[in-house]
Amino acid sequence: MGADEERIALFLDYENLAIGAREGHKGSAFALKPLADVLAERGRVVVRRAYADWSFFESDRRMLTENHVELIEIPQRPGAVRKNAADIKMAVDAVELSFERAYITTFVIATGDSDFTPLVDKLRALNKFVIGCGLENSTSALLPPACDEFLFYERLEGVDVSTTSRPRRQRRGSGGGHPGRRAPAVAAEPAPEPAAAAVTDDSVTDLPKLVTQTLSGLQRSSGGAVLASALKRAILRKDPTFNEANYGFRAFGELLRHLEGQGVIELSPGSAKGDPEVGFSEADRGEEETFALLRHVVADLQARGGPPPLSGLKDQMRKREPGFSEKAHGYGGFLQFCKAAQTRGAVEMRWDDDAEDYLLMAGAEQPAMSGGSPTGA
Repeated sequence: MGADEERIALFLDYENLAIGAREGHKGSAFALKPLADVLAERGRVVVRRAYADWSFFESDRRMLTENHVELIEIPQRPGAVRKNAADIKMAVDAVELSFERAYITTFVIATGDSDFTPLVDKLRALNKFVIGCGLENSTSALLPPACDEFLFYERLEGVDVSTTSRPRRQRRGSGGGHPGRRAPAVAAEPAPEPAAAAVTDDSVTDLPKLVTQTLSGLQRSSGGAVLASALKRAILRKDPTFNEANYGFRAFGELLRHLEGQGVIELSPGSAKGDPEVGFSEADRGEEETFALLRHVVADLQARGGPPPLSGLKDQMRKREPGFSEKAHGYGGFLQFCKAAQTRGAVEMRWDDDAEDYLLMAGAEQPAMSGGSPTGA
C-alpha cells in the first residue's frame, strides 16, 4: 500500500439517495456499485455506513450488505415525528470517526441535503478531504460548493440515465422528500435553481478558458512550474463538480494533450512520471503578436475618430482575427489583457469620466511581429 494512498470513509444518507433516485429516475433504485467503483480507483474504502429507517428499504438491504456496507438503523417511533434523526446520527459518527481514526484522509458524504453543509465544513477544518455525492434532481445548490469535490450520481460510469426525468426545483436547504423525516412546510419558499444549473457548461469550447485561467492563477501564486496534478486540484477547488469525462476524455492527461494539440498549452516532463509540467504555448501567434494586433487595431480606430473606448474593442479585434481570445493567453478578462499590453508599451490607457470608460491609444513602441502583418495583408 502506497504511503500516499487515500483511505476513504463512505457515509450514505440512504433515504435521500434512494428517494431521489426513485423520483428522479422514474422508479429506478439507487445502485451503489458505480460510486463504489469510482472510490476504488481513488484509494481504499475502509469504512462504509448507510443510515435509514430500513423498514422503508427492505429491498435495498441485500444490495448494500453485498457491498460490505454497515447498515445503521434509525427507527421511526410510533406516533412520533422524526425530522433529522438520521442526519444527526450520521454527522456525529463522521466527526467522531475523524478523531478516532486519524489515518482516514477522505470522507465521502453521499447526500443532496444541505443540512450536511456544517458537517462538510467541520471535516475540512479537521484537514480531511471531503467528496460529496448526490442526485441532480435532489441536491441542494448549497452543498456542492462546500465540498472539495462533488460527484453527481447520474454522471458516474455505469449509471443508466435514460429514464431520468427533468430535475425538480428544490427548496433551499431541502434534501428531497423522506418518509417521516421532514415536517410539512408551513409556507412556500422561493425555489432556487437546482444545483445542476451551477455546473460548468460541459462544452469543449469552454476548456481553454477553464484551464488557462486556472493555470495563469497558479503561475502567479506559485511563481514556479505547475504540475498537472496541481492544476486539476485547483480546478476542482474552483468547481467541485468538474470531471474530464464530462468533456469526453478518459483521463485528465488526455484532456491536457488535446489542449496541447490545439496550441493552448505546452507539456514538458515533470518531477514524477505521468505528472507533466503545464505551461502556456509559445507556438503560432504568441503573446507579443497578439499585443501587436491590439496596437494595430487601436491605431486604425484612433486615426479614424480619436482614441477608441475599451467597450467594443474586443469585437474589433475579432473582426481582424476571428479566433481571438485573451483567455487563450491566461488572462481572466479583456481589461486585464489590455493592461498587460499597456505594461509592454503596445497601447496606452486612460480613464475618461465623460465616456465612463477607458480610452486607448496606440503605444510609441510596437512589439515585434513575426509571420506577417496582423491584418493578414
